[in-house]
Amino acid sequence: MTVWADVVGQPHAVEVLGTAAEAAADLVAGRPTTPGAMTHAWLFTGPPGSGRSTAARAFAAALQCEAPAGPRGCGQCQACRTTMHGTHADVRLVVPEGLSISVAEMRALVQVSAKRPTTGRWQVVIIEDADRLTEGAANALLKAVEEPPDRTVFLLCAPSDHPDDISVTIRSRCRNVGLRTPSAAAIAEVLEHRDGIEPATAQWAASVCGGHIGRASRLATDPDARQRRESVLAIPLGLRRFGDIFSSADALVKAAEQDAVAANEDRNAAETEALKTAMGAGGTGKGTASATRGAAGALKELEKRQKSRATRTQRDSLDLALVDLMGFYRDVLVTKARAEVPLTHPDRANDVANAASMWTSESTLRRLEAVLACRDALQQNVKPRFAIEAMITSMHRG
Repeated sequence: MTVWADVVGQPHAVEVLGTAAEAAADLVAGRPTTPGAMTHAWLFTGPPGSGRSTAARAFAAALQCEAPAGPRGCGQCQACRTTMHGTHADVRLVVPEGLSISVAEMRALVQVSAKRPTTGRWQVVIIEDADRLTEGAANALLKAVEEPPDRTVFLLCAPSDHPDDISVTIRSRCRNVGLRTPSAAAIAEVLEHRDGIEPATAQWAASVCGGHIGRASRLATDPDARQRRESVLAIPLGLRRFGDIFSSADALVKAAEQDAVAANEDRNAAETEALKTAMGAGGTGKGTASATRGAAGALKELEKRQKSRATRTQRDSLDLALVDLMGFYRDVLVTKARAEVPLTHPDRANDVANAASMWTSESTLRRLEAVLACRDALQQNVKPRFAIEAMITSMHRG
């Protein structure tokens, strides 16, 4: 199985990246190559779930591939395996845990990227969620992208090449690889053959995941994820009394908070314990008392990072719920228009039909706009409870 096996439903992108990896191997070997086939900076764009980071990591593996013959990205050599597992010494993966990527983090990364590769063919830097770069971080990255070292490649991932997602100056120096939402059939096939999921479950998860491969896998394997989705999709028709607004909002916010705790609790405890041990906690030797006193600042900084990570996890959980609600109202509009297109939530077809019989197109649009406004409010750092309550109030009014 090659490294491209997980890049689902993207044949054109795989062809482009495979050609570039072959050209990169020729460059390293000093052989003639097609001009323009390989470049030092790439921008992977596409909707959530399209596999931007997966494609970037597969490309990084293909660049480092040590196979003596055949297409780059064999998936069997040590370079491919370590890259795909995130342990290759010359592949740097930046995954923002907080709400943004700071300028200090980016400056440190740029310094590392200036070094020549130690064991691999290229020094590869992968930046997931490059749309989270602060202005200062983007400027620091721009300097490196403008004057890159000979054997360094930057792989950036963002939802689109719009200036709101990636600065125009950085975008102009990257080659864009646009990914599309994979088909439900392609996702189901991956779930069956890669994850060993029963065909009926795989097909159901693929049909309701909105083209998001990762979410399809979670829905197919995690009963809690299925329950959360059911609870969210029950909200639109469950708003019968005014009091339902607050109970529904409370349930949404608490579920997101619980997700944040569940996702980070063990990791936070391990990080805190490791830092305390490193700073001399529990020691009895000379100087341990002063070292322990000096740990207060480091612990405070760690708590700050952990809080930022929890905030992002909560926001991501809420955003997933809002996307599900948007899909429900979209399905209502599709049903009212009698459009012959697949529903986002085909398993809720009866609820969608009931809503379509009760609501006008105008009131459905107002409900959809309330969800969109809530997403914008959360991005502007409005307190989640206030934003969710305002949204559900609009949904109740119609």
